Amino acid sequence: MSGPQHDPSLYSHRDTVPVRRALISVSDKTGLADLVGALAASGVEIVSTGSTAKAIAAEGVAVTEVSEITGFPESLDGRVKTLHPGVHAGILADLRLESHRRQLDELGIRPFDLVVVNLYPFRETVASGAAPDTVIEQIDIGGPALVRASAKNFANVAIVVSPNRYDDVIAAAATDGTTLSLRRALAADAFAHTASYDTAVAAWFAEQLGGGASEALAETEQAEQSDTATDARPGFPDTLDVSAAKASTLRYGENSHQQAAVYALADGHGIAQATQLHGKEMSFNNYVDADAAVRAAYDFAEPAVAIIKHANPCGIAIADPSAPDPIANAHAKAHACDPLSAFGGVIAANRTVTLAMAESVKDIFTEVLIAPAFEGEALEVLKTKKNLRLLTLPEGFGREALELRQISGGFLAQTPDGFEGLDTASWTLAAGEPADAATLADLEFAWKACRSVKSNAILLASGGASVGVGMGQVNRVDSCRLAVTRAGDRAEGSVAASDAFFPFADGAEILIAGGVKAIVQPGGSVRDAEVVEAAEKAGVTMYFTGERHFFH
Repeated sequence: MSGPQHDPSLYSHRDTVPVRRALISVSDKTGLADLVGALAASGVEIVSTGSTAKAIAAEGVAVTEVSEITGFPESLDGRVKTLHPGVHAGILADLRLESHRRQLDELGIRPFDLVVVNLYPFRETVASGAAPDTVIEQIDIGGPALVRASAKNFANVAIVVSPNRYDDVIAAAATDGTTLSLRRALAADAFAHTASYDTAVAAWFAEQLGGGASEALAETEQAEQSDTATDARPGFPDTLDVSAAKASTLRYGENSHQQAAVYALADGHGIAQATQLHGKEMSFNNYVDADAAVRAAYDFAEPAVAIIKHANPCGIAIADPSAPDPIANAHAKAHACDPLSAFGGVIAANRTVTLAMAESVKDIFTEVLIAPAFEGEALEVLKTKKNLRLLTLPEGFGREALELRQISGGFLAQTPDGFEGLDTASWTLAAGEPADAATLADLEFAWKACRSVKSNAILLASGGASVGVGMGQVNRVDSCRLAVTRAGDRAEGSVAASDAFFPFADGAEILIAGGVKAIVQPGGSVRDAEVVEAAEKAGVTMYFTGERHFFH
């Protein structure tokens, strides 16, 4: 059994620790000048390393190079700086124990009361597209060792890993010192920081080994067609580590009796990283619907608008980019699909919101409007609605490489569903005459828009806009009936998309009776012949895509 044996209750016996000596080594120099200036004014001795020491000295603050403490210069291109007993003994010594204090005296080592460290910019280096050798050099070794040692010894040492905490330690240094509750909270932040950092490093190595989940699945599909098929999925790591920082605590969860918070991935570029420009605080359900809305609008390269209610589209539309004010046009078409359901909905646009679109939205009760940007005049108009939440998406918005869904006791992971490389020429004409260009364009739109509808999903479209949506039904017949009913007279001459095959002809027959002129669906049912026969009999065009788009 190793380590000193003592009563754990000792952790409550040293509440306030004066800040007399600090070790500072930071890659992110944000707030450093203010921090060291305040510490120096409070009489704190500062020890530092490399570029941090130079930055401190440049501020006119006295600083001791760590090499003076260790007796060794920084070596191996900076890979070794603080990995030395002269540093770590001063951090790890439990000053509540007489034996530790005696050993420090015998070794001539002075303790640290404060350690300020943030780690090499590993994520940023990966995101820059740097070569593997460059990425490797941004794997911090000494930094995490300092952080973990200090956090373990929170009874005696305050560890700071974020500039957001500088004010706390500045105030503590100017008074009696850091409190036990503050040091414990800082230690929790520190361990979360190193865990997140290690997760990013592990994920990068997994990507290097696996070559990406999509490629791995393609390889697996090929293997499954051979006699040597295995269950290996090299694109999925054997261990899935997820690390996210709490962005905010929400007022409540899906219902008012549930507690909730939103967590953001450090390298994420989605709804969790969106900037709120105006309006009430976002709710749990707002985030869910906003994510669904963006997911739908960004399926299209054309200017597109999606209106979501309870995670389902009540209107999706695209517009010709060359048309006057296409995003306003797309919104008008999307809203026309189901104005009743759009009341209290969430809107996402994949283009900058214009004044014309803002003028339309301001007269419709809307919970959230999210877009890549807003025109100045549009923002002024929309801000007259004090409760309307206005969000801008982060630069580089995109879906995660893996989608996760929590289940009891674990997670499901999958690659995102999308339409990269979609080519209608690859569709199989199963019934009727080939569609003309306009009809084929509507079929392609309906096929893409249908993916955003909860299964069983049927979507009717005309002129690049949904006109009727049947979603979330437990059988496809009811979804067909619902879509036709909601479309009303607009069903006549529309096209329809089904997210999965028709198990019987009855669903397709409801669409045909409603006036649909063309249908796109995956095909693959054992009764495909019956479905095709119904279309042929009615003179309706039908295409098989060969893939489905379930969304649960």
